[in-house]
Amino acid sequence: MFTTETDAVVAGNARYAGDHRDSALPARPARKLAVVTCMDARLDVLPMLGLDIGDAHIIRNAGGVVTEDVIRSLSISQRLLGTRAVALVHHSGCGMLTVTEDFRRSLQDEVGMRPAWAVEAFTDLESDVRQSLARVRTSPFLMDVDDVRGFVLDLASGRLEEVR
Repeated sequence: MFTTETDAVVAGNARYAGDHRDSALPARPARKLAVVTCMDARLDVLPMLGLDIGDAHIIRNAGGVVTEDVIRSLSISQRLLGTRAVALVHHSGCGMLTVTEDFRRSLQDEVGMRPAWAVEAFTDLESDVRQSLARVRTSPFLMDVDDVRGFVLDLASGRLEEVR
């Protein structure tokens, strides 16, 4: 029995390390792809997109929203590690559909300072995908925006629906 969840993680890593063999995969993604998606624990990103380990950079946050930090990660991914394609994937049933900017105010009330970041909540998946697409396509820090596409994953069917 574990005292904490992080104790369980450490024990899980010990099992993993016992069977692990260095695959010597390069740090550069084989498919030259970066995926921006939600941190939702229900999303098993690699099999969901037909990818294998080493194929793509996976960038996750609450909602899969393109934020300033996502632009930072994509810039490093493109400029230093050779990615060229970007797939933005939101999903049905996302918790960010139920959050509002009031969350930020409640944090400020609780801790006495305002978070420097926006919550980036949204009420419409497709509109937010379009906004994220625009942020990627217009960022001066990203050098390759020809193969940038956005999708909504339907959790019930497992299918991607492209947002144009």
